[in-house]
Amino acid sequence: MWGALLLEAAHAAAGCGDERGVADLLDQAAGVAEWVGDGGDQHRTGFGSAAVALAEVVTAAGLGDPGRAVRRHEQVTGQEPWGRLPAEHRAAYLMDVTRAYLQLGDLAGAGRTLVEADRIAAAEVRWRPAGRRVLAEVYRDGPALAGVARLAAAAGVAAAGMAAGTATVGVAR
Repeated sequence: MWGALLLEAAHAAAGCGDERGVADLLDQAAGVAEWVGDGGDQHRTGFGSAAVALAEVVTAAGLGDPGRAVRRHEQVTGQEPWGRLPAEHRAAYLMDVTRAYLQLGDLAGAGRTLVEADRIAAAEVRWRPAGRRVLAEVYRDGPALAGVARLAAAAGVAAAGMAAGTATVGVAR
């Protein structure tokens, strides 16, 4: 629980723009993860070295460095502990990474990441308000990316109109 709380504190510090605080809290969390090990999550917190690595990505984006966030994301998801995280954690994380891709202007990367989040845990993307908002943003800003139009239709996010080459997006309620 201690490690999970340190990660939450790091997210809060990133929201306040406190780079030093983020670094200190992530270092402490990494120490706890090393001490606990990745062998068992008996308290079902989702905490471990993979969770610390994901927090590094999300806090980098929160501190305004989406380039660093995306580079680290590509490393983290290629490692074995990634697949052991609960599906909902992975999908929620991928929605945060989608925002980092959008900050970089990489709509294709944003679309791929969002479709992957839907594949892992569709409810996180299709029904949670945060997921629907990021889906609407990707759908509005990007060209008809492979899978994004299908996902938007399945989630009830559709182009409300096309006028002078621009689309407005409505979120069905």
